[in-house]
Amino acid sequence: MTSPSGADGSRIVVGFDGSDCSRLALKWAAREAKAHGARMEVICAWEPVTRVAPPFFVYADEEFEPEAQAILDSAVADLGTEGQVDVERRAVMAHPAAALIDASRGADLVVVGSRGHGGVAGTLLGSVSQRVAMHAHCPVVIVRDGD
Repeated sequence: MTSPSGADGSRIVVGFDGSDCSRLALKWAAREAKAHGARMEVICAWEPVTRVAPPFFVYADEEFEPEAQAILDSAVADLGTEGQVDVERRAVMAHPAAALIDASRGADLVVVGSRGHGGVAGTLLGSVSQRVAMHAHCPVVIVRDGD
């Protein structure tokens, strides 16, 4: 992220799940994108839900995608950076860490919250942020509550 004009195609990937930590990460990433003229790719990912007891089923992708897209649209609108930062929103059915690691290819930075939905109280890093930090193809910033 060397060019403030964004002409070099700088891209910041942000993981978002609607949690307070992911909202903080999104705000942090937006400030960074604005400062460096980078574009943001905000990703909301979920895994398909399966039941272990009969009847076995998997919810269709279509059932979660509209909700994930609405969460993304609302969060980006709340940023108030319209016209200042180019934002791509992606709702994908995949493990959140896998989706972010895949998106990190060719990115300049990945930004995640330290703990989102499903975190264990008292842990410093959630499983997603830890996996992303270990396997991403670019630098990772983990935004913690209070940072």
